[in-house]
Amino acid sequence: MGDFEAAARHYGRALAFDNDNPELLERAVLANMSLGDVEQAAAVADRMADLGLVSQIAQMALITRDGQAEKYAAILMAIEADRGLGPLSDRLTEAWAQLGQGDMSAALVAFDEAAQLQGLGPFATYHKALALASVGDFESAEALFAGSEIGGMAMTRRGVMARVQVLSQLDRFDEAVQLIDTAFGADLDPGLAAMRASVAAKERLPFDHIRSARDGMAEVFYTVAGALSNENSDDLTLLYARMAHHLRPDHTDAILLAAEVLYQMRQYKLAERTYAEVSADDPSFHAAELGRTEALRQQDQTDDALAVLEALAESHGDLPIVHSTRADLLRQLERHDEAIAAYTAALDRYAEITQRQWFLFYARGISHERLDHWDEAEADFRKALELNPDQPQVLNYLGYSLVEQQRKLDEALNMIERAVAARPDSGYIVDSLGWVLYRLGRYEEAVGHMERAAELMPIDPVVNDHLGDVYWAVGRKREAEFMWKRALSFAEWEDASEDVDIPRIRRKIEVGLDLVLSEEGSEPLRAAAATPGKDDDG
Repeated sequence: MGDFEAAARHYGRALAFDNDNPELLERAVLANMSLGDVEQAAAVADRMADLGLVSQIAQMALITRDGQAEKYAAILMAIEADRGLGPLSDRLTEAWAQLGQGDMSAALVAFDEAAQLQGLGPFATYHKALALASVGDFESAEALFAGSEIGGMAMTRRGVMARVQVLSQLDRFDEAVQLIDTAFGADLDPGLAAMRASVAAKERLPFDHIRSARDGMAEVFYTVAGALSNENSDDLTLLYARMAHHLRPDHTDAILLAAEVLYQMRQYKLAERTYAEVSADDPSFHAAELGRTEALRQQDQTDDALAVLEALAESHGDLPIVHSTRADLLRQLERHDEAIAAYTAALDRYAEITQRQWFLFYARGISHERLDHWDEAEADFRKALELNPDQPQVLNYLGYSLVEQQRKLDEALNMIERAVAARPDSGYIVDSLGWVLYRLGRYEEAVGHMERAAELMPIDPVVNDHLGDVYWAVGRKREAEFMWKRALSFAEWEDASEDVDIPRIRRKIEVGLDLVLSEEGSEPLRAAAATPGKDDDG
């Protein structure tokens, strides 16, 4: 289940009764490593070694403990005895261990040998560059960064930051600035922004990306974790991220990766605790707090989540993402006035409004619409479409809203048709198309689309209610009553849409749609005249 804390506790109790059981021992190591308790995992791994049991998980614990203690000879002996972790980790770990023993020549040979292994070239070259920089050979390090062998590793966030430090040591400040701008554009997080400001001011940055062989080993395990994260291998990704963090407690990226994996595994409490390990003075503190906010929300601790965001707005108020995340939560809590203010604060902090900000206008428009500020809502929706003209969510929301107000129905139909073309399997959008056709009096045309929407979203009360109205309009009254009763049964569910009108559905079941429309003072059902030159299908 991924509840590593409970698992570690129970395995520990089981081992008190049966501490020679190989399966219990290995699973205890796994649970403790996943929890981040490397010392406890290594203690169990020692027991496995005493019993002559071979386990890669146990070796992960032992190598991590030895690396943290800088026992490089023990690591080299384990790899030599074929008690390592696999080709990529072993070759690079061996190279860093050689460096840790002071043998740079042997380390460089090990990096070069690793580069010859299939698929390991870019990883090995990247780590060789880091190793050279860590001992002050910046010219050689930059030659590797600039070469083709390093591949995409040079353009990862950590790769760029390492190279910027190297370039600054070589007084190549303009190239450093250009590298950041090319890789990340103008929208920089605090760490990158501070780095860019320093090199733009022609300040040399100390090479602290890797300060020791132990840091180098941590980077190996983080590199492996990053590669595994792209393969949906959460268990192993978490283990390697924990190893990197244990070797280098200030490896913020490893902390964030471990927390993200825990979140994906739905271990929200552990994710929250892991995010909280990032210190307040770290450049990535805001990212950790945003992650912690989401973990709190998943535990239904919305008050705590909002408190975190409000504190973050005070400490990191210059970051648009802080305000937009707070706005999203306020909107979900239906505190729309506050959400609008927060979205506006986010937009005000962008030096330039680009296509990337379409969602902020869209979301602010939703809050305006919920408060019946229609002019402001429509302006925001149209601005979102100006920035992202074919965005189906915006097309559908604006089109549907116009339909509900019975305004600009032809334009609304065009918008929703474009949305359906982009998202033909979206029940909400297909429902909107059926509904606008109904509003236009094109009842027969509406039937097929509404039936398709109900097929896509069979338990949505609004969709079922709409289908009932369409059936009534074409004279299929028994089926209409059935759909309204079906809608009513789903409307009482806890997570049902707030847009469903339960009293109105009940009244339709009692007296029919025609009388309900009359009671409301609405126009009676009236099929649109056939369009000249077109058949009944339009």
